[in-house]
Amino acid sequence: MMKRKTPLSLSFGILCALLIFAGCAQPDAAPEAANGAQADPAHVLIVGGGSSHDFDRWFNEATVATLESAGVRASYTDVPEQVLPALAEADILYLTNNQPLPDSALRAAIFNVAESGKGLMIGHAGAWYNWADWPEYNKTLVGGGTRSHRHYGEFTVTVVDTTHPVMEGVPSTFTLADELYRFEQDPEGTPIKVLATAEEVETGEVYPIVWEVLHPGGRIVVNTLGHDEAAHTHPAYQKILQNSARWVSGQSL
Repeated sequence: MMKRKTPLSLSFGILCALLIFAGCAQPDAAPEAANGAQADPAHVLIVGGGSSHDFDRWFNEATVATLESAGVRASYTDVPEQVLPALAEADILYLTNNQPLPDSALRAAIFNVAESGKGLMIGHAGAWYNWADWPEYNKTLVGGGTRSHRHYGEFTVTVVDTTHPVMEGVPSTFTLADELYRFEQDPEGTPIKVLATAEEVETGEVYPIVWEVLHPGGRIVVNTLGHDEAAHTHPAYQKILQNSARWVSGQSL
């Protein structure tokens, strides 16, 4: 004959069931905590300043807003003396400047960003051959450089590596008004992986627009777009910028 379950044994059964349920649920809680621990935003230090561009408006105000809208923390300086101390707090260095950076300790620190595994981004004016006394910058960190550009106007950018994280969510082609930089790859420089190109319709020449520099130490992305409002308010440019920051920092997109 089956014995009737007493209130005490019933309570004990319920307690055991709750403990078993809690034990089963516990493993699912750990990844959430881990994910929360990984959610700290990457910090981008943007360096601007120099000639021929409104650095404060586009590489400070607009760029900071674009990055922070994607959950990336950003700060800006156009004072070379402020860059070296600020680097200690940054996960990513974003060079957009064409003003001189003559301090040897700062130059060494910029190279150390790539060599130490931190992220490096180089934008627009930063991809120019700016400094005759610092050829190592272009050769090693850019993979070459630019000495001229097409007249300001519209051209079409074509994504040539749709699988790269920097190009995730970017249209396969898009048109904008900007300066089409005539990038010259250094045959003795760090190899590059071209991610997007544009054709100069007057000459038929095709130039890299966005590329990864295959540096053995860390992740580097160069983007020659960004002269003024037409680029900085363009959704494709903004997406490339956001993707670049998160990818060079090592965060998933």
